[in-house]
Amino acid sequence: MPLPRLNVHRHDQATRARVILTGEIDRTTAPLVLTALAACLHDGIRTADVDLTAVAFCDVSGLNVLLTASWLATEDGATLRLHHPPPILTRIIEITGSGSVLHETHAVRPRPPRVPTTAGG
Repeated sequence: MPLPRLNVHRHDQATRARVILTGEIDRTTAPLVLTALAACLHDGIRTADVDLTAVAFCDVSGLNVLLTASWLATEDGATLRLHHPPPILTRIIEITGSGSVLHETHAVRPRPPRVPTTAGG
């Protein structure tokens, strides 16, 4: 059985947890992310800061699991915050318009609107 291409490290401080994800989030590893984030809620964590700095790849399966975890947190009165998502995830969030669902996601900044240029100047 191959090893997962994702590592999860959790550091708790009272009711806050920093969850550091390293590797790739795809349909194979997304369940690991959901399990880790759901465990935070089960353990009484009120704020989960998800550090995505070392995530090399994240597809729509990853977005789906983050949206699910955000929904679960909201239902439980907790907060899920994303920090430093990889450019591909930022782009997927932008394309799907799901940034507002992920609540105050740090470092997920929409690109400024493109201003059309006029021909000739």
